[in-house]
Amino acid sequence: MTLSRDLINGPVKVINVGLESFAHDLTSLGVANIHVEWRPPANGDPHLVRLLALIEENIDVINTANQKAVNRLLEAQPKLVDVKLAGEVIPGFERNMILHSGPPITWSKMCGPMRGAVIGALIYEGLADNAEQAEKLAASGEIKFAPCHEYSAVGPMSGIISASMPVFVVENETAGNRAYSNFNEGLGKVLRFGANSPEIIERLRWIRDVLAPALRNAILACGGVDLKTLTAKALQMGDECHNRNLAATSLLTRTLMPALVKTCPPNKLEEVASFLAKNDHFYLNISMAACKAILDAAHGIPGSTLVTAMARNGVEFGIRVSGLGNEWFTAPAPYIKGLYFPGYNDEDANPDLGDSAITETCGLGGFAMAAAPAIVQFVGGTPQDALNYTLEMYNITLTSNPAYTIPNLGFRPTPTGIDVLKVVETGINPIINTGIAHREAGVGQIGAGLVRAPMECFVAALHRLAEIIS
Repeated sequence: MTLSRDLINGPVKVINVGLESFAHDLTSLGVANIHVEWRPPANGDPHLVRLLALIEENIDVINTANQKAVNRLLEAQPKLVDVKLAGEVIPGFERNMILHSGPPITWSKMCGPMRGAVIGALIYEGLADNAEQAEKLAASGEIKFAPCHEYSAVGPMSGIISASMPVFVVENETAGNRAYSNFNEGLGKVLRFGANSPEIIERLRWIRDVLAPALRNAILACGGVDLKTLTAKALQMGDECHNRNLAATSLLTRTLMPALVKTCPPNKLEEVASFLAKNDHFYLNISMAACKAILDAAHGIPGSTLVTAMARNGVEFGIRVSGLGNEWFTAPAPYIKGLYFPGYNDEDANPDLGDSAITETCGLGGFAMAAAPAIVQFVGGTPQDALNYTLEMYNITLTSNPAYTIPNLGFRPTPTGIDVLKVVETGINPIINTGIAHREAGVGQIGAGLVRAPMECFVAALHRLAEIIS
């Protein structure tokens, strides 16, 4: 009776379950409350609930497969071991081939930035003398287009890799598999955003003829670079290794510089050092290759619901899932919400583009934004938002990575291993922080922001899982 009287006569104590707006209203009225995040499974969609229940009947098989995938992911040891030309080192690469970001796409359907980058690559390769010739060649059917992901590679934005472009070679020493990524050209008018003017082609050839050999000699002289340790240090220095790579690039430069001084021709050393010093994003492509090498080792495990790739080609957003082979599950690429450079707005923006979401897929980027509060000055929001995004991602991941810890969360490991089932069940879309490309070729980056992976991709994967199980 005393307890009942206390409840009636004492101040109102409220636990709000469901709509957060009710909690906000109570707070505005001065009523103390605790908000409990809850929503019905799959947002109450009866069809999806039935599919989840069907899959739940085989949850032991799925859990075993996911544990195997998680073990491979966490045990991976990515190491930068070499630099070579794409046509020499990427298995299956052909002279008339151009790799691109995202799921498969034809020339006729490519967005402006990707078309511009393809034109630039064909001129760079000497297969065309000008843009008009390059366009005709690209449309002729003589050029084979394929996703980077289907050749163990990744590339930011348009992701274009052609035969004589140098690529970083990253080896997962645990599983023995390799991954590849092209070189980061810096900001401004660059090939990955579709720029293809003569100075762009000249820079690409300088990267091939000067920068790539210099870095290759330094990497070999160092015996390779431990990327897992370097990334871990960068996270604790304020990077998230997608849109903020200042610390990682600095650490890489510091690691390679003694060898560069010894191996680089003296008349080229200043050029190489200056390029690295001025390109804060240089580590991005290496970070992507490391994540690709990690996730490829966890791919192809029957029954696993682990997402091993999220990628965008500027038209479609696609995912691949460990237990579903090499099938792509796609949806229209969303537009990015963020901050624009002066003079640009939503009407100028291309839909989401690039393979760089491989970082989020591996527990970095948007999933590690709590480690990089300064990133909000670039993508929008507040430092608290950065913390909240990371905390939210623990709800849709299979594990956390003890190698990558976040000081702002008491050195809690980053949420890692996106689970198709958890994404659909919770209704929480994976968060990605990314750059915004102009819809026209050659203009370049016009801003940066945040975007959510489309739920349709995960629902399509869920349907395929249900088909396999039934």
